[in-house]
Amino acid sequence: MPHVLQPSESERFRLTLNPDGRPHPVENIMAVATLACGVIAFVATFWPAAHMISSWVGTLGFGMGLFSQYISATTPQRTLNIIGLVGSFVGAALGIAHGGFLPYP
Repeated sequence: MPHVLQPSESERFRLTLNPDGRPHPVENIMAVATLACGVIAFVATFWPAAHMISSWVGTLGFGMGLFSQYISATTPQRTLNIIGLVGSFVGAALGIAHGGFLPYP
């Protein structure tokens, strides 16, 4: 069974979200969007003045990530979802801690 663990020499490594060979366009878009929201929300937490961005984008990414995780069909999609969910959660939490969803009064 060593051929199961390592691809043969004729097979090249491919980075894909669809290892099952079937297209999943909605699931792929949701997974990538969740990852993008997570990265944006997390990076925005480094500037406390960007608390609105991290709060709103983090909350949107967290909700979208939960739904995306629910409908995901492959393991790579689930991996992107989890990374995006964690980034969104941290971004939303720190954004709320720095000032919340509304601008400073």
